[in-house]
Amino acid sequence: MRKSLIIPLIIIFISFIAGAVLYYYMPEKMASHWNIAGEVDGYMPKFWGLFLMPIISLVMFFLFIFLIKIDPLKKNVQKFRKYYDGFITVFIAFFFYLYVLTIFWSLKFEFNMVQFLFPAFAALFYYIGILVEKSKRNWFIGIRTPWTLSSDAIWDKTHKLGGKMFKAVSFLALLGIVFPRQAFFFIIPSLIFVSIYLVIYSYIEYKRKSRK
Repeated sequence: MRKSLIIPLIIIFISFIAGAVLYYYMPEKMASHWNIAGEVDGYMPKFWGLFLMPIISLVMFFLFIFLIKIDPLKKNVQKFRKYYDGFITVFIAFFFYLYVLTIFWSLKFEFNMVQFLFPAFAALFYYIGILVEKSKRNWFIGIRTPWTLSSDAIWDKTHKLGGKMFKAVSFLALLGIVFPRQAFFFIIPSLIFVSIYLVIYSYIEYKRKSRK
């Protein structure tokens, strides 16, 4: 086990322990979903409210490890492996943060859930930007189009731009702290725009390289 993967495993372990310790203090139905106004509009039994996120985190942890082991270009993954391991930690920490917010809400510490989510989204998007910038050609991580997968040069150019764009979206997400109701309406379109633009960009760069 790589030392860099011990932290996410500890976070997952703490999640399960917290669920077991707090089980008898939770209401029978725990809030599980909030609308964009920060109002609860979904509930689930307390067992799943306490253990669903830890279970998902554990499954995702092993999925992340499994994917790079079966990648035909796994030698390339090793070139940015420390950033990939960092992403695993950030992703698991993101889920743990959501888990903690859910527990505090169920313990009657009411707050604007949506407003508290945006700093976590900002951190996640920013690190995705770092990972995208550092990634090398592979089959599972990054902006995988027929054109980026066909050329290291196209991959690198597309991902350098993509990393900057995801970091820009992360700063937009911070606006959600001040404008929680409106933030989704400019963050989601921004993510859609970034995704479509990068696909088109990789195709244009591929055609330009082909002509040369």
